[in-house]
Amino acid sequence: MNEEIVAQREYWNNEADAFSRIYSHRKSKLSNMLDSIFRKDMYDRYVFTIKHCEPIQDRTFLDVGCGNGLYSLELARKGAKKVVGIDIAEVMIGLCKDAAAKENLDDRCFFEQTDLLAYEGKSKFDVSFGIGLFDYISDPLPVLTKMRELSTDKAIMAFPRYWTWRAPVRKVRLNARGCDVYFYTKSRIKELMDQAGFKRHEVHRVGKLHCVIGYV
Repeated sequence: MNEEIVAQREYWNNEADAFSRIYSHRKSKLSNMLDSIFRKDMYDRYVFTIKHCEPIQDRTFLDVGCGNGLYSLELARKGAKKVVGIDIAEVMIGLCKDAAAKENLDDRCFFEQTDLLAYEGKSKFDVSFGIGLFDYISDPLPVLTKMRELSTDKAIMAFPRYWTWRAPVRKVRLNARGCDVYFYTKSRIKELMDQAGFKRHEVHRVGKLHCVIGYV
């Protein structure tokens, strides 16, 4: 396991509970209000991803960097045949498994602690997606390539945009906590998607993000 993954795993193990509270809103009214302003992109990318996973019924999905399982569990609720979520942080995977068992979704929702490049699942998926993933990967091309290889229909990704007021603020804040973060231009995304072998792709601006659909 390389140093980047080790550092990211430590960071997300420590942040697991705080991250979950962004979506559960188990915070003070002030904190929730601030999240609705400064973390609006997080809610918008969720809506975007679930929408573009359609059709969901009886299809299979790979959630790369699944975090607390928010997306995976929602797809299972909506009738997905099988959802596999992978994440490098064991605390996140524990939260996912507990939530799936609590909702009786663990017959269709499976979670594994691993990095995508080390993932050894032999079956392909209709759709793979990586949301809140490429922010933290210094070399995204191998990950994009494997997502394309594991998908039979499409892959959905989110990339933080380079030229926004929040980018330098976020970089300084996360770097100070030992977490590297990366930003992307639209031209860089096009280059990566072409190199990864996607037949075509769409780039949608969602707040301070580029949300991308790559077609296999």
